[in-house]
Amino acid sequence: MLELRKVNKTFNPGTVNEKKALTDIDLSVAEGDFITIIGSNGAGKSTLFNAISGAFLPDSGRIYLDGKDITYEPDYKRAKYIGRLFQDPKTGTAPSMTVEENLTLAAGGGRWLSLPRRADKEALRERVASLGLGLEDRMNTPVGLLSGGQRQAVTLLMATINPPKVLLLDEHTAALDPSAAEKILEVTEKTVREQSLTCLMITHNMRSALSVGSRTVMMRDGRIIFDAQGAERDGLTVDDLLRRFREASGETLDNDRMLLS
Repeated sequence: MLELRKVNKTFNPGTVNEKKALTDIDLSVAEGDFITIIGSNGAGKSTLFNAISGAFLPDSGRIYLDGKDITYEPDYKRAKYIGRLFQDPKTGTAPSMTVEENLTLAAGGGRWLSLPRRADKEALRERVASLGLGLEDRMNTPVGLLSGGQRQAVTLLMATINPPKVLLLDEHTAALDPSAAEKILEVTEKTVREQSLTCLMITHNMRSALSVGSRTVMMRDGRIIFDAQGAERDGLTVDDLLRRFREASGETLDNDRMLLS
């Protein structure tokens, strides 16, 4: 479904700030895959998402979606079928607009087609109620007045109200308190499962990387160094991940954020 072939990206080439962000990335994502991506800061995780979503053009390589070459397609066109959530809950919603208005805009593909009918409002309310956060009683509340977890839940619903071909979750629970993060992850898994979405999720939590989804990918210095699914992934522990990192890189993982998660 989604395929990256030998994708490379270097920022500030030829300068003292040159950074090889992606190196010969080969990644095949089947329809319905739920991939967790883990790696320390600077490993290339968000850069990978930027390449998939069209935030920049790769220096070389190709990106295909459903067999179509989208390598040079701009991000605003890819946004029609690639959904993305960011770490900051404030990203992805209009704070001065109500929950209902944000969802109506998302349902219309970013355009105001008409004022929503009563049936449309009820349908939206039912979708919001399915989150289990009580937001169905706050449909007329400006999103800017919601908590971080509630706002991220609305953003998730906006990104999936018209099911995307690919959903990218860029550490979308990292800025939330533990209880809110756990709830949003629960809602995420439920949404992905019920809509049979193809999903890639970046996380610093090694336990989540192994317990969520169907496949785990580890990155380091712009490369994929570990990719496990099925029987190979089943039964893996955090200690196994640390060992695999050491075997693949020749170094011991020393990222405090990952080790303490």
